[in-house]
Amino acid sequence: MGRQSKHLYINLPVKHVKESRVFFEQLGFDFQPQFTNDQAACLVIDDTITVMLLSLKHFQSISEKQLVDAKQASEVIISMRVDSREEVDELVEQAIAAGGSPFKEKQDHDFMYGWSFQDLDGHLWEVFYMDEERSDLS
Repeated sequence: MGRQSKHLYINLPVKHVKESRVFFEQLGFDFQPQFTNDQAACLVIDDTITVMLLSLKHFQSISEKQLVDAKQASEVIISMRVDSREEVDELVEQAIAAGGSPFKEKQDHDFMYGWSFQDLDGHLWEVFYMDEERSDLS
């Protein structure tokens, strides 16, 4: 009996929920309205992955640890696989146009291609395409 797939919720603290929502809408993402308000926005990545963009106050009420300023330090890198090299470039270019900033130079490793950006709060997002047929990982 195999494991049933789970729904993954990633919680990220953001300074301004509304501005963060607008940023990700400009990248083409949708939000679940029933889980979105002034304190939180539920960013839909796919059917089983969502990112909860939580106000600093709301995030702090869940986590009793000190918050990390993502513009100064890293705690997590969110990596997202897309369907083509062109989609990598398109998504990062949209992020930069929407007010984000590039993080690293494009990485081209033959079968794997990626680029990354920082969102409005400095969280790192890595976007990559991998040609599994050409990879030696199997």
